[in-house]
Amino acid sequence: MSADWIKVFVAAFFEVLWVIGLKHADNFWAWAGTIIAIIISFYVMIMAGRKLPVGTVYAVFVGLGTAGTVFSEILFFEEPVKAEKILLIFVLLAGVIGLKLVTKDKVQEGDEI
Repeated sequence: MSADWIKVFVAAFFEVLWVIGLKHADNFWAWAGTIIAIIISFYVMIMAGRKLPVGTVYAVFVGLGTAGTVFSEILFFEEPVKAEKILLIFVLLAGVIGLKLVTKDKVQEGDEI
């Protein structure tokens, strides 16, 4: 896995943090952390999109962020677990993994092969 794909995963991790922050932030520091997570998330995603196809980067970013947010809500905030919800998240993740597997990394002049 290239460093650019790792950036997509890092961006998705911070997406989960800021989405949870938007729902649960209730003081200055929680809102500050949410804003910082938004900035980091989008900055890292944009950096990954410079070398990877933007549509695929965004789809993977949003898919992983959605799955991570749903699982975080279940684990940390007592969201009810429904079999249909879990099944659909796994279908979403299968699509995200499929997109990642069929997407070729761009090799730019000067990059090592």
